[in-house]
Order: sequence, then structure tokens, then C-alpha cells
Amino acid sequence: MSSDPDQPLVRAALGGDLHAFEQLVERHRDVVFRVVARLVASDQEAEDLTQDTFLRAFHRLERYRGEAPFRSWLLRIAHNTAVTYVTRSGRADTQPLDAAGEQVAGSVEAGSPADQLERRERRQRLDIKLKGLGPAHRTVLVLRDIEGLSYEEIARITDAPLGSVKGRLHRAREEFIDVLRNNTYDWELPR
Repeated sequence: MSSDPDQPLVRAALGGDLHAFEQLVERHRDVVFRVVARLVASDQEAEDLTQDTFLRAFHRLERYRGEAPFRSWLLRIAHNTAVTYVTRSGRADTQPLDAAGEQVAGSVEAGSPADQLERRERRQRLDIKLKGLGPAHRTVLVLRDIEGLSYEEIARITDAPLGSVKGRLHRAREEFIDVLRNNTYDWELPR
């Protein structure tokens, strides 16, 4: 895929250039972390799974055919690694949105201390509501609405037909909106 900016780095890494693979890690580390963090309970688990994802990608790099962007291929490995971990551990909870949001923001929120507290409490309540979604719905919702991936990328990552991805996302959004409507104080959604 010639439009994929990762292709030169992938080719170099396949040729034995470890620095090229390190650049791929730096380029995609944050998005891999965010994706796996939504499926596991703690930052430590997400860090471990992020490292495991890159280790698996490194050892399987020769299997990458370039038919899809490298990021999609990598996120499929991340998704499968996290789902396998959650299945084997018997847990289906996620990291609190508060912790992930602070990592993504990378800085202290603006506003008065009361405004900061209110936003933090809303994120915590949102996390509780997000945990109520099943893993399949939560995954497509995060990949599409938080990470901004296309339906085609999500289908490749989750190894699901395009129609199933669209259906799951539609149902996930309906379910999530319905849950949010039960607490109009937080979200000011019409009933």
C-alpha cells in the first residue's frame, strides 16, 4: 500500500533495521495503549499488553503483507492480544476513563478546581456506563468514536464483516445513549 507512511519503516525493519522498528513503536505506541486500555482493568495491564503487542508484531512482521495500513494490522494484534488476555483472566472491566483521559490530555485541565472536579466525576460516571457495554460493542465504539478509525479498519482489526461492524456500532451507540439518557444531569440529553 503505497499511501501508507509506515511502509518504508516496515521494509527497513524487515531488512534488519531495529531503529526502523523502534520508530514504528514510537509512532503507534499511544494508540495501541488506548485501544488495549479500554479492555483491561489497569494501566499496568495495558502497559504489559502494549509491550506484548509490539513484541508479537516484531516476531510476525514477515507475515505483514501490506494489503492494509500497518496501523490496522498492528491494532488487530493489539485487539486480539487484549481480548485473549481478558478472556483468559475472566475479567471484562476497563481502565477508568479518568486515567486514560489524563494520559491523552497530557496536561492539567484548565478551569477552576470545581470545574476540574466536576469533569473528573463525569468521566468516572461515564466509565461506569461504558463498562456496562459488552466487549464487542465497547471495542467498536472506542475504535470508531474515540480513535476515529474507518469501518473498514475496524472490520480488519476485529476480524468481523463490515456489516457486523456497522450493526454493532449502531447498537452500541443506541445502548450507550439510552444509558446516558437515564442520567440527564450529566449529559443533558433529551428524553
